[in-house]
Amino acid sequence: MSNIVLTAAVRQNLLSLQDTAALLSTTQGRLASGKKVNSALDNPTNFFTAAGLDARASDIGNLLDSIGNGVQVLQAADTGITSLQKLVDTAKSIANQALQQPAGYSTKSSIQFTGTGAPSSPGVATAADITTSKLNGGVFTFTSSAGTAVTITVGTAPSTFNPVTKTAQVQSLDQFNQALAVAGVNLSAVITGPDSLTFTSTNDGAGQVITGTAAPAAPATLDAINISANAAGGGAGGAVVAAVPDPVSQNARATLVSQYNLIIQQIATTAQDASFNGINLLDGNSLKLIFDETGKSTLTIAGVTFNPAGLGLASLNAGTDFTDNVLTGKVLTALNTASTELRSQASAFGANLSIVEIRQDFSKKLINVLQTGSSNLTLADSNEEAANSQALSTRQSIAVSALALANTSQQSVLQLLR
Repeated sequence: MSNIVLTAAVRQNLLSLQDTAALLSTTQGRLASGKKVNSALDNPTNFFTAAGLDARASDIGNLLDSIGNGVQVLQAADTGITSLQKLVDTAKSIANQALQQPAGYSTKSSIQFTGTGAPSSPGVATAADITTSKLNGGVFTFTSSAGTAVTITVGTAPSTFNPVTKTAQVQSLDQFNQALAVAGVNLSAVITGPDSLTFTSTNDGAGQVITGTAAPAAPATLDAINISANAAGGGAGGAVVAAVPDPVSQNARATLVSQYNLIIQQIATTAQDASFNGINLLDGNSLKLIFDETGKSTLTIAGVTFNPAGLGLASLNAGTDFTDNVLTGKVLTALNTASTELRSQASAFGANLSIVEIRQDFSKKLINVLQTGSSNLTLADSNEEAANSQALSTRQSIAVSALALANTSQQSVLQLLR
């Protein structure tokens, strides 16, 4: 090609055609790919900046999958708590049925104390004034298994009760029973002799075991009470009459115990089943979520153990639990505590779920911002490139015509040679 002699005009037109073809090729490439920067050769700054933006958008997009799984883990835990709450409510209804059963004992336990003190005036004990008997000056102490002691003194001073020290001064039988009721002692006192008081368990504590001693002592068993008195109150008291269970009532209560235990089993299995993708926030697992590509923005959600033991619940024993209202009330107290804990944890998980969903939405919008920024740096304007293509095609046609005109002088020489 270098041996071919071209005139200056032809060579200039050839260069113009080559430039036009190159521009046309670039324009067609942009139209085909939709990008004005396809490689670092097109625009190094825009290319590498856009690549960085795309890489970050991709990294955050990959994190969205784990964030989505985190949302499902929290929803699984919330579903589990909702089911546990329903089971606890069912257990409450069973306990309330036990409260509505007839007294579990046909005969309640009792003990008699005979006073040995000096009466305030010679006479026998009456409901209106028990100080007239030898019970005068007697000091009775009622001690529970928790060691809580209530002391009631028989004396002529006006009736009083101190809720802090749990002490009372009484003169009449009504005052004595009122002091017992205010102090929460499940006993009632009756006059059974000229100088005698007999304490009998109420229906609420019908199954409690009564012991009598001269000095205060905490009983060893849970549902029990010790009654002690000084010499004026009769010392250790007489023989204890044991409670006699009522077979019909206790059978009904035993059935309720079985139903309650079934609920406890379901609480255990429900807590174990509230998992998603191997993570169970109700079985002690924790969930850690990463929100950005650097790993600096994280959220750790601590799990809880909501099996029966974690909720403070346990299976019951027939013949021991639900036998009277006091023991049933203790079960209800535990159920109410468990219910409160479930509601509190549901609120905590709900707050965490809101945070995760907010970050999930933020990540989606941030990905859109990054991808839009990358597109602004690399995408071609299809309207502009189409106009360029049309202009270059026209320019190419004109250049071809100009080249033909440049060859006209040489064609004239050719005609002379002919």
